[in-house]
Amino acid sequence: MSSLVVPPSLESPRKDATDLYKAFKGFGCDTKAVVNILSHRDATQRALIQQEYKSMYGDELTKRLRSELSGDLERAVLLWLHDPATRDATIVMKALHNDSVDLQAAIEVICSRTPSQIQVFKQTYYMKFGYQLEYDVQQLASGDLEKLLLTHITTMRYEGPEVDPNMVERDGRDLYKAGEKRFGTDEMAFIHIFCTRSSAHLAAVASYYHNTYGNSLEKALKSETSGNFEFALLTILRTAINPAAFFAKRLRKSMKGIGTTDSMLIRIVVSRTEIDMQYIKMEYQKKYKKPLSEAIHSETSGQYRAFLLALVGTN
Repeated sequence: MSSLVVPPSLESPRKDATDLYKAFKGFGCDTKAVVNILSHRDATQRALIQQEYKSMYGDELTKRLRSELSGDLERAVLLWLHDPATRDATIVMKALHNDSVDLQAAIEVICSRTPSQIQVFKQTYYMKFGYQLEYDVQQLASGDLEKLLLTHITTMRYEGPEVDPNMVERDGRDLYKAGEKRFGTDEMAFIHIFCTRSSAHLAAVASYYHNTYGNSLEKALKSETSGNFEFALLTILRTAINPAAFFAKRLRKSMKGIGTTDSMLIRIVVSRTEIDMQYIKMEYQKKYKKPLSEAIHSETSGQYRAFLLALVGTN
């Protein structure tokens, strides 16, 4: 289900390619024109524009944009041009291969995607960058986090809505025994259940856990685990229960306090616009009593702001 908030315009890809070429010509780039065109085109249109541009001008549009744009706007626009699998692969690759490794960004993507999305972006990761995702994870993560990520990447979990109540009950009891009931934590039990069960099943387990033990599974995780391992488990759990609320919270985090974590803001806005942005906006408004667009407006500026706001859309 696409929830691109701004309806894509029905311009022809050829006309778009020509208009972009005009925007690049002359002294300085007409960034406003570039933002106006690209922020209002869906994934199929963006792919066609890139093909037309290449056939008409013998140049890669992404290469040209790199030389014409800069900073956060450049990062956002280039990420937006990708299809979802290439985008995820690019985010994870940069997170793991940068001078300053950003494990949280990689965890956020890996642990919030469906098994089929993971399989596709894993193949893209290898085809595009020549790296095996599992190998990179082994190099950069260790201990329980490494085990969790590798299990999550390699397990094809069920993606349907049906759950088995008996199995839900058993998993709920096993998690209680592995965490709150004992001294110390049996991390392998958490890894096994969180990385091999469907999202619908995990949401049901969380509900059973709360009803049976009076404490939320999320609270139990926070008291039993820590660091990136805790963040990975929470990401799996929260996206199983309510992905939009998870991403609303991440967006809030990217804009809270002094300064903005633009890499996080860009990553989430760009990668969720065509998936569940409408729901994220509703969750953001509900939780923080302020429209997401207003928060973005006060944290950003110029054409970078215009681009993000065009993707997010009005409320």
